[in-house]
Amino acid sequence: MVDLKKLQKEIYQNKVDKGFNVTDINQEFCLAYGEIAEAYDAWEKKKEDLGEELADVAIYLLGISEILGINLEDEIQKKVYKNSKREYKVINGVNIRVKEFDVESKK
Repeated sequence: MVDLKKLQKEIYQNKVDKGFNVTDINQEFCLAYGEIAEAYDAWEKKKEDLGEELADVAIYLLGISEILGINLEDEIQKKVYKNSKREYKVINGVNIRVKEFDVESKK
């Protein structure tokens, strides 16, 4: 299994070493948005580099997380658990959350 916290640090250090931005969070979010657009374009046009584009998205998310001091691995694990405790109902063809268990008390 990949250690995302370690990977965050490697991504951040690579940004520093190569002279990329590590202070302008607005810029980082805009660049991440651009990478999502590129991934969508690759998917839509059935390009062979879709995997690479998705990797770029993940790299930006991990980099932003490191800049902001957020352990993304922990946050992902908490969110996956939280999502598993939600109940949904399809209404008019759309999944709508109808119940969310109290994750803290496990109710």
